[in-house]
Amino acid sequence: MQMTQVFPAADARPFTRIPAYPKPRCADGSLPTLPILGLPVVTATTHETVQALLSGSAARQVFFLNAHCANIRAQNPAYGAALARADYVLPDGIGVELAARMQGNRLAENLNGTDFTPALLAEAARRGKSVFLLGGRPGTAQAAADRLCLTIPGLKIAGTLNGYQDAQNEDAAIHTINASGADILLVALGVPLQELWLDRNGARLSPQLRLGVGALFDFLAGNVKRAPKPVRRARAEWVWRLAIEPRRMARRYLIGNVTFLARAMRHALPRPSPAQIAKRALDLTLSACGLLALTPLFALTALAIRLDSRGPVFFTQERVGRDGRPFRMIKFRSMHVDAAERRAALLASSDRDGICFKSRNDPRVTRVGRLLRRSSLDELPQILNILLGHMSVVGPRPALPEEVAAYPAPALERLSVRPGLTGVWQVSGRADISFEKMIQMDVAYARSRSVLLDLILIALTVRTVISGRGAY
Repeated sequence: MQMTQVFPAADARPFTRIPAYPKPRCADGSLPTLPILGLPVVTATTHETVQALLSGSAARQVFFLNAHCANIRAQNPAYGAALARADYVLPDGIGVELAARMQGNRLAENLNGTDFTPALLAEAARRGKSVFLLGGRPGTAQAAADRLCLTIPGLKIAGTLNGYQDAQNEDAAIHTINASGADILLVALGVPLQELWLDRNGARLSPQLRLGVGALFDFLAGNVKRAPKPVRRARAEWVWRLAIEPRRMARRYLIGNVTFLARAMRHALPRPSPAQIAKRALDLTLSACGLLALTPLFALTALAIRLDSRGPVFFTQERVGRDGRPFRMIKFRSMHVDAAERRAALLASSDRDGICFKSRNDPRVTRVGRLLRRSSLDELPQILNILLGHMSVVGPRPALPEEVAAYPAPALERLSVRPGLTGVWQVSGRADISFEKMIQMDVAYARSRSVLLDLILIALTVRTVISGRGAY
């Protein structure tokens, strides 16, 4: 055991220059969290997190979560339980950021342990708090303490222990830590040993704040080479490490991150029900077969469009898909290229009541376009949207963003399913159906959809296309 209390020289160069921290956003000092892989992970800036951890009188146990930690957690139930019992779990690394984005969230800041912990200690020094270092290999904790004292003015080191040797006698190690009077305990035994040690002994420890800090002591002691700060801020540290430690980093950073991201994706995406799987299988089968069978017709239609009017063969437009996600819907162009600019002038002549514009004698439609609309051939390129997962063979009509913005509350339920190439509205009169009636049909479909209903609607679609009812 090595004990020391060091006050650095006045001209010591600080390791990090941290301004005094303002109060956190939460008046009670608590930190906001986001669920990531089933864990509540802190989403706050460095200064908010530091302020919260150093304020109040309650004891706090804090762990970090990165891709490597998540992979170990999946294989080690005891470590997973320790993470779940922690007071705070801090995000460490771009992998956790990506996992949050997969779930539609964004972390306030990546609290990388090798940058965050020195920032925490700098503020602790300003407040006159002391820190105890429980390291791994002999001499590492003391070397890290010496480095911290040289770089953080006024930091008080209450003591150090060599974790792999001195901490084998847990009772003696805990007595030494408590007797030091330290306010903060840093444990660097590596994942998952440090978290398991703290989880097992947390109730017996006196320091108010306890953190598992991984390889921090090795970085401070110079045992592990650290990436330059510009590289770390560019989130390219794993590339830099791959260059200097190719074998270790290829195994941990490349393979480990791929494994983690696959696990995060499975966790973020909802598990489909058997009915959803069957519907998607039907969509893929019909759209793939349709694309192969209709390729000659696609070619002839494209030629007719090019010969009839100036402009591209295909027309893409932003539509709103399931759960309000926008996508680009593909159609054969049936209008002149300036149709979007002329739409506002024609709104008053709509043949349909409600939000959705539809005109029987729309002057923007080309000669070939009228034939395509009458036969519904203009809709066929949406087969590509079905293959990409934007649409389904059967579902509500894809809505424009401005239409959705004007929806009454009941109409939003139609966005709970993928929009379709055909559907109840399409086989019941299409443009002859009022907007309110269309909404009722789509909501009824969303509530009662099934593969059998889809097959019935597909069969009715053939009859509707042949009759041309409501198509213009």
